[in-house]
Amino acid sequence: MKLSFPAARVSAALILASLVGLQSGCLIVAAGAAGAGTVAYIRGGLEASLEGRYDSVVAAANEAVADLQFARISENKDALTALIVARTADDKKIDITVTKVSANLSRVQIRVGVFGDEFVSVSILDRITANL
Repeated sequence: MKLSFPAARVSAALILASLVGLQSGCLIVAAGAAGAGTVAYIRGGLEASLEGRYDSVVAAANEAVADLQFARISENKDALTALIVARTADDKKIDITVTKVSANLSRVQIRVGVFGDEFVSVSILDRITANL
């Protein structure tokens, strides 16, 4: 599987920070990749600021759910916030929240299961950025 340049930089930054010894579940990483602003994994949740129109990021999140073959349960969306709920094959709940920050900036929050799953969260974020 070949990652796009922004996705590869986000993944590399998260892996590097993990190797530095930040294994407490409280990991914060800033990535300067094109299309991706700040990325943070804190207490089981992944949060990222992405360059992109709100509707485009919501569409990319829905595509990521389909690409990763998760079961899409629901989507609630208004003009400022969207919540996409899906399930993994082992029935872990996935919440993807997209919030409009400005005309070309959106915040994405990803939570997998009760305690979080960093690998799955990063995989979802990689697919979202690839679909933008």
